Amino acid sequence: MEILVVGGGAREHALVRALSLDPAVTALHAAPGNPGIGELAELHAIDPLDGAAVAALAGELNVDLVVVGPEAPLVAGVADAVRAAGVPVFGPSAAGARLEGSKAFAKEVMAAAGVPTAAARVATTVEQVAAALDAFGAPHVVKEDGLAAGKGVVVTSDRETALAHAAACLAKPGGQVVVEEYLDGPEVSLFVLSDGSDVVPLQPAQDFKRVDDDDAGPNTGGMGAYSPLPWAPPGLVDEVVATVAAPTIAEMARRGTPFAGVLYCGLALTSRGVRVVEFNARFGDPETQVVLPRLATPLAGVLMAAATGGLAQLAPLQWRDEAAVTVVVAAHGYPVSVRSDDPITGIADAVQVPDVHVLHAGTALRDGVLVSAGGRVLSVVGTGADLTAARATAYAGVERIMLPGSHHRTDIARRAAAAEAAGAPLS
Repeated sequence: MEILVVGGGAREHALVRALSLDPAVTALHAAPGNPGIGELAELHAIDPLDGAAVAALAGELNVDLVVVGPEAPLVAGVADAVRAAGVPVFGPSAAGARLEGSKAFAKEVMAAAGVPTAAARVATTVEQVAAALDAFGAPHVVKEDGLAAGKGVVVTSDRETALAHAAACLAKPGGQVVVEEYLDGPEVSLFVLSDGSDVVPLQPAQDFKRVDDDDAGPNTGGMGAYSPLPWAPPGLVDEVVATVAAPTIAEMARRGTPFAGVLYCGLALTSRGVRVVEFNARFGDPETQVVLPRLATPLAGVLMAAATGGLAQLAPLQWRDEAAVTVVVAAHGYPVSVRSDDPITGIADAVQVPDVHVLHAGTALRDGVLVSAGGRVLSVVGTGADLTAARATAYAGVERIMLPGSHHRTDIARRAAAAEAAGAPLS
């Protein structure tokens, strides 16, 4: 099987790495990829948002499957263009990707499907925002309606901060925001594969969205993640499939816009039960980096089944018992004013640590030198028998990497590892 992966971040590097380990995969291509992906796949310098170009490349390469990684190409209709060219593609249509591209649309679908989620109001004026903030009370949750690379959400007890964020979002062309009630409880990410009718869940993970330890500082695209979740209630995955994923996929099919790809269910385990925080229409970053290393079933056949309507015939997925932890190494100034072109060294030393691998996100080659070229630069992944071991391994890898001015969180999976070791629930 020959596969083209669209995108160039750590999520796509994780996908390419998993596909490279699949004996059924005979050739890998990536567009545009990154220097790390280039060690495993042939890179092609095309615009990942250009559906015609992606479809043409898939035809030229005669690939068997195209995997679209990021949300922006999906919302732009890249998967539609590839499908129209007769090539199987893993990733929803532009109509399906609206579940991520518009939070207001996602709320509408959830309401129609009876999916439990936070109460919300859609607002197009500051006055409407103010009324919604007063109705729901603090903490305030304000979400930009469209794509915002994981940084369009503000959760704050300060009303003026919430209003300022809303005003900035509303000032954009076609700007609207969603104001929601605050959901208590730990958050969980669960990826559910769909072929448009059937669904197959992966294993849950938890990510860390804020930039600093102890969940301080502004939201980011994600600073780390871990899987499994020893503290998660038994039956959580089955419950989410039954009450969230399956009804949503059925509702999208009922509307004539079947969703084939991965539905990322961002969930809060509240005191009143499971609630959807958000949907994404693609694999999450950095959760993908810890879910895929635990998947024992070869990945290519799973993605092909989702792309071609074959999930019902897929054998049950097999999972490794080991845990995985990823720590994001971020550039100087991230997530506010990011500095680029700092030299990166030590990756070769990091991967000498047993059970460590390093995934590139914001990297580039300048005159043969690996440098930073984005906010989240690397994902360092460690695996081990349990979270304590996986965590120690990941941080041992991080310590060997040198990037001037870089920063990372030191508490990824710390509480969960301590709870697991003590045999206690997450406190």
